[in-house]
Amino acid sequence: MRPSSSIILTLNIILVFTSWANSQPIQKFYQCINLNSELSIPFSTAFSSPDNASFSSILQSSAQNLRCLVPSVPKPQLIFTPLVENHVQAAVICAKELNIHLRVRSGGHDYEGLSYISETEQPFIILDLSKLRSVTVDIQDSSAWAQAGATVGELYYRISQKSKTHGFPAGLCTSLGIGGHITGGAYGTMMRKYGLGADNVIDARIVDASGRVLDRESMGEDLFWAIRGGGGASFGIITAWKVRLVPVPATVTVFTVPKTLEQNATNILYKWQQVADKIDEDLFIRVIIQIGLLLNVMENNFPELGLTKKDCIEMSWIESVLYIAGYPSKTPPEILLQGKSLFKNYFKAKSDFVRKPVPEIGLDGLWKRLLEEDSPLVILNPYGGMMSKISESETPFPHRKGVIYKIQYLTLWNDDKPESAAKHMDWIRRLYNYMAVYVSMLPREAYVNYRDLDLGMNKNGSSFIEVSLWGMKYFKDNFNRLVRVKTKVDPDNFFRHEQSIPILPLMHERTETSMVH
Repeated sequence: MRPSSSIILTLNIILVFTSWANSQPIQKFYQCINLNSELSIPFSTAFSSPDNASFSSILQSSAQNLRCLVPSVPKPQLIFTPLVENHVQAAVICAKELNIHLRVRSGGHDYEGLSYISETEQPFIILDLSKLRSVTVDIQDSSAWAQAGATVGELYYRISQKSKTHGFPAGLCTSLGIGGHITGGAYGTMMRKYGLGADNVIDARIVDASGRVLDRESMGEDLFWAIRGGGGASFGIITAWKVRLVPVPATVTVFTVPKTLEQNATNILYKWQQVADKIDEDLFIRVIIQIGLLLNVMENNFPELGLTKKDCIEMSWIESVLYIAGYPSKTPPEILLQGKSLFKNYFKAKSDFVRKPVPEIGLDGLWKRLLEEDSPLVILNPYGGMMSKISESETPFPHRKGVIYKIQYLTLWNDDKPESAAKHMDWIRRLYNYMAVYVSMLPREAYVNYRDLDLGMNKNGSSFIEVSLWGMKYFKDNFNRLVRVKTKVDPDNFFRHEQSIPILPLMHERTETSMVH
């Protein structure tokens, strides 16, 4: 049966502690923050506990994956929201002194929620960087400093206010926190022209495991290399990035061309695979596959697509940011300053990299499996251009020469029932298994910013070989260098989570993971 076309801080200690603060470790943490902070801040603006009415809204504020907020998932004992960089230093110093586990959140887009949940470390505190969001643009220097809590949309907006012919090659989703986004690489529509966001970083500020604030010069080139693609929350806490701005046209062209299976979409997608990474690097052709709309192809170059002039819309670069992010036509750019996401769902995602075109028989099998699922989504992003010119070892992000495109698979659902999650997780795992013969092998590559705990986790007793299995998928041969850098800069493994870079085995004893009592 043929598939149908429907696929398509001096703090005020006089405050009365509520019941949460009767927990000695948390009370000590609060007092320690007070002693180590330079700027006085009202308690209510910086701390939130489960007893506070605002706790749930703060916890949920930037969390993208509702699957990570269901009642059964462990919640933090405290959310600490620094107002200045020094507060981040204080948090590290105090958490290390008291042996309290920290999770660090800038934008909350982590696909497995590792910035705001913890399955392996209990109890824990969230350090929420959302109020560290200043952006300073220097057009004469073609650079900008952006604090970690600023979203990529805010960065784009601030650049556009200074220049109509400057931009930055980072993410398509405008609510991404810039702090964590760049640590995984950061790709977007200009990656074929200018590379990744991480390829265009000039400097950074990071709080290390000793509570020191380091810039590029003081951290050294090894650590500077590691943080530009080595994954978030392994080496320290990024408080700001200095990025290189790139030229953009005053007018750009965007378009959306839908195709159904009856309109020969399978053949068109097969042809797209032949050209997507080879056409002019000024063009970025993205494919979105979903129920109801099979192909949403952004850009042009092959006649099979049937692109016509009426499909093309001219606009400014900042307007194209809104268009690609999914905002309605004529939405004012100021919406980007809100930092809100249009995507907030229960979901599970996986990723692949394709080095040889998937044959039409393979695509037919993909359509069949998509029709079995309620709300599947598959996004194909082309590589080539500048991405193939940068060495695999230039940054930790290794998916460069030879990659035709990256696949992102998602399944979405709309309730918190365990049986719903199990059903959809099972579907996407079966789809992932089906695609194994068509994608990269040895290793089967994956994108660290599409974090996937199915690939493996750090656990007590995990061998270095077991950890390497998922580490090589994300970083290939760069994983070993990342481990050496980690061992040097954070030998006690203070910055850790379910898929953080491990320290070299037998070199150091791991510190205790529970709070002192």
